[in-house]
Amino acid sequence: MNDANTTAAVSSDAPAREAESLREISPQQWKSGCAAWLGWLFDGLDMHIYTLVATAFVAILLNNGSFRSEFSKLDADGNGQITTMEWAGVEQFAQADRDRNGTVSREEYDVFAARSHTGDQATKEKSSWIQAAFLIGWALGGAFFGRIGDLLGRSRALSLTVLTYALFTGLSFFAQEWWHLLIFRFLAALGIGGEWAVGSTLLAETWPRRWRPWTAAVLQTGVNLGVLVACLAGVLLQGRHPKWIFLIGVVPALLVFWIRRHVPEPEAWSAAASKNTPQPGVGDLFRGPTLRLTLVSVMICALSLTGWWAFMFWQAQHVRSLPEVVLMSAGERDRLIAVTFGLIIGISIVGNFVAGALAKKLGYKTALVIMFGGFFVTFLATFGPEHALPALTRFWLPAVGFWSGVFGLFTMLLPPLFPTLLRTTGAGFSYNIGRIAAAVGTVFAAQISRSGNFRQTLFYTGFLFLLVIPAVLLLPKSTGDEAVPVTEPVD
Repeated sequence: MNDANTTAAVSSDAPAREAESLREISPQQWKSGCAAWLGWLFDGLDMHIYTLVATAFVAILLNNGSFRSEFSKLDADGNGQITTMEWAGVEQFAQADRDRNGTVSREEYDVFAARSHTGDQATKEKSSWIQAAFLIGWALGGAFFGRIGDLLGRSRALSLTVLTYALFTGLSFFAQEWWHLLIFRFLAALGIGGEWAVGSTLLAETWPRRWRPWTAAVLQTGVNLGVLVACLAGVLLQGRHPKWIFLIGVVPALLVFWIRRHVPEPEAWSAAASKNTPQPGVGDLFRGPTLRLTLVSVMICALSLTGWWAFMFWQAQHVRSLPEVVLMSAGERDRLIAVTFGLIIGISIVGNFVAGALAKKLGYKTALVIMFGGFFVTFLATFGPEHALPALTRFWLPAVGFWSGVFGLFTMLLPPLFPTLLRTTGAGFSYNIGRIAAAVGTVFAAQISRSGNFRQTLFYTGFLFLLVIPAVLLLPKSTGDEAVPVTEPVD
């Protein structure tokens, strides 16, 4: 290893003269940017579909046999439809008859019957296990497809990740048992985790280095908009069987054909791959100066992602468990959850650009400390005292979402720190290994919230963001424009 090699690795990220304005961005850069951004948009869509319908769908899958038996008893003539003559409870019939056509289908009955089982301990536990499997799949996918991205190229790997999460999200529609859904969500997560590593590296290698804080904000906004699309789908499909929402996740598969035809491999990867040098392996993440960077990055990601994913999953269950929400109709409850979720993600878009501005002005480390500090304070203010439902869903929960803009900084901070042929491997491993910790945290939260006190669980979760700040201070020195590489290419 020598200084010349290090300089070459750093300078290969972008042309000698970087673009000063959008007019100077090349067609290749635009195509790479669009591919990464669209991949992240659909990433966000497929990622959050489950959280919108988790307990309702799992309750149906767990009670499928009993629901079938109950429906058969009410359906006296066996025609697959319950009429008012067959169901004596007028008020219950009106709640179950979503289509207002005077009959209740099996799907409508399942949705109605699931309402009384969403708070069951079995439903909460299985929902958390499915979410945990998803997060573990995300972590493994980040490491696996990150390695594929270094070996086969960013564009090829990006196509594979999108195809993977689109296919298995769509297959979730056909789940008949709760463990079917667990398997499909795990496999979909492999692609979603891989897309993070490959998409962020593709953009970091093709777009101007000085734009990285803003590039990170725009890229993260793709995820946010994907989540908003999921929320819109939740609103449009409110009251319907939860399985239908998963079919929307098939749409991203169409993106694969465009990527393979129009998105070339980055020059940095092509140049590095063409050299007759030994290919670095995963083990090189744990050697030399790279070891310290890997461990610190994993610590930051593990703590922060555990806190964020505990919030994203359990805040909806917290709202559903509130007495005034329990008394709502299924449609009203679904609408409240979807709108609240949309507000959380909508305000997070603002947080993306605030985080980018802080990184540009003060540097990445200072920006991370401010954003994580804001997370901690807002968690305590949100889940410490009890709030009225309008205040909780319209202000406090969205306020927590604002600070999630910090995660956008990771996209441009992590990849450039690693050598070119270890870049998606390093970024994917460091970021996505935190998903395993988040998976454990999600299941642990289910255990400590057995009494139904999700607010207390989320309150203590906020302390994870306080713990992450010392780890941030261990990061290498950085400026507001770019991270300073601390590793050399592995010979």
